[in-house]
Amino acid sequence: MHLTHKIALRPTAEQADYFQRAAGTARKVWNWALDEWNKQYAGGGKPNAMALKKHFNAIKYDLYPWIKDMHRDSHAQPFAHLGKAWTTFFADLKAGKQAHEPRFKKKGRCRDSFYVANDKFALDGNSIRLPKIGAVAMTEALRFEGKILGATVSRTADRWFVAVQVDVPEAQALRRRTGHGTVGVDLGLKAAATLSSGESIQAPKPLKAALRRLKIRSRRLSRQLEAAKLAAGFAPGARLPKGTQLPVSSNRRKSAAKLARLHARIANLRVDFTHKLTTRLCRENQAVVIEDLNVKGMLANEKLAKAISDVGFGLFRVQMGYKAQRYGARLVVADRWYPSSRLCSVCGWKNEALTLKDREWTCPCCGTHHDRDCNAACNLKRLATETALPVASPTGNGGAAVGIVPAVAGKVTPVRNGCGQQDAPGQEESREHICSPF
Repeated sequence: MHLTHKIALRPTAEQADYFQRAAGTARKVWNWALDEWNKQYAGGGKPNAMALKKHFNAIKYDLYPWIKDMHRDSHAQPFAHLGKAWTTFFADLKAGKQAHEPRFKKKGRCRDSFYVANDKFALDGNSIRLPKIGAVAMTEALRFEGKILGATVSRTADRWFVAVQVDVPEAQALRRRTGHGTVGVDLGLKAAATLSSGESIQAPKPLKAALRRLKIRSRRLSRQLEAAKLAAGFAPGARLPKGTQLPVSSNRRKSAAKLARLHARIANLRVDFTHKLTTRLCRENQAVVIEDLNVKGMLANEKLAKAISDVGFGLFRVQMGYKAQRYGARLVVADRWYPSSRLCSVCGWKNEALTLKDREWTCPCCGTHHDRDCNAACNLKRLATETALPVASPTGNGGAAVGIVPAVAGKVTPVRNGCGQQDAPGQEESREHICSPF
């Protein structure tokens, strides 16, 4: 299993300067390769990443003399990354997915990073020896033991990190679970996650807490940029011609650094919360059921986009995917159209009139009063058991119809539903339902 440990670095001023120049080299070579690729493709040719690399190696010292001061990995790996990007693009087109062509990278608007091959660096406790600059202090030692595959040095705000990828033996990669339960997880905005046990977990919502400071620092930087434009002779609010570079004052540089640090802090709080939640779910349960949310479609709602981004639904799904493998838990992803909120978790009656603002409702068939999120979590939980309710027909008028879909592979011990209700008679039999393993 491949695992990556991201470690913060403590470089000297000279080492940080080299990191910045190496990241700029990688960005420059990427843009050169992408430009050549587009030219060859427009001329009817069939570009190849390795052919572009060979051509670049023949002219690089004449084209960019300063590249002699950079280690070769910083200007060799972008070709492999570009080839992989185009392969992914064409594969997505063939599969009918939404695809985007590789784009040019602009300084200040892309992630600063560069790659180092596994035979070009060495780890020694709390330090890493990198080519050209020697030993760089790390905040901690590498946690994993195994074959080192490579490393990527990157920058977040004003801090530098190294992400070391390791091929870890399965015995070390797998973690021991502390529980063997089954849980359904309903993600939402009122509560970040509602479990089928009835527990409601609130998100820290770091963006909402820091929004005032974020606006102040953004406004300060914007005003300094406008002042620089006026000093350079441009009209107020005018767009700069392509390639124009304004002089950067010390105060403007400090303002940009403060804004970047605040953005990094917001992201770190969100990631920390998601890591703790996903680890807990996978460590305490043998089966976890979540929904296949259309996050991109949800972000199209202007009124909810900010709140959805502040919770981090997409990050939750990604982390659940690989942590379930490490803890040996079974991850079940309910179909996007499964009506988990509309179905009564006791009798299966479908509430067609339920709207987004209805947080509670009472089933007219069995009289059970439901909390919307807890009911959805209970219905999700049943998808991982043999007591799953039948799939509600999308065009039904309140009833439930069995859909002809594949059943979940594997078996999980039937349990009581998480809202404290005993399974209704006749629901213990195995039924087919919509779900897909991640």
